[in-house]
Amino acid sequence: MRTKILILITIPLFFYGCKKSTYTSKPQISLLPLSSNVLTQGQILKFQLEFTDKEGDIQDTLWVQKISRTCPTTPGVQFISKNKIPDFTPTPNLKGTLEISFVYNANVTGIQSIVGCTNRNDTSFFRFWMKDKAQNRSDTIFSPDIILIR
Repeated sequence: MRTKILILITIPLFFYGCKKSTYTSKPQISLLPLSSNVLTQGQILKFQLEFTDKEGDIQDTLWVQKISRTCPTTPGVQFISKNKIPDFTPTPNLKGTLEISFVYNANVTGIQSIVGCTNRNDTSFFRFWMKDKAQNRSDTIFSPDIILIR
């Protein structure tokens, strides 16, 4: 009986020791669920992006692109926003959350404004990608459709 117990304890420890790290040099990002995907004018749209990075050197750039499905040729409706990620001391195997906000068709200090179609409701989606200090670029991720009520 004593031998069986020892084997049961040893096997899980062996597999635990062989477990590979899920952190990579290329930043990994994922979008956390949105509180709402329907906005009226003046509402704030807040995105939370969870990230991991092996070296923890994500202090470079986060890009956000808004793409309209409803009126893609209307000037100002589509955009790419380049956002500087604040400097901090890198920590190996870094995991955290970045938050970026947009206000729909209003002026709010410190928050970038987005607009929709001029004459009807707009359905848009957002693309996100980031680059770290070593120039490693994450995959591009997409938001669900966002409805902008006119």
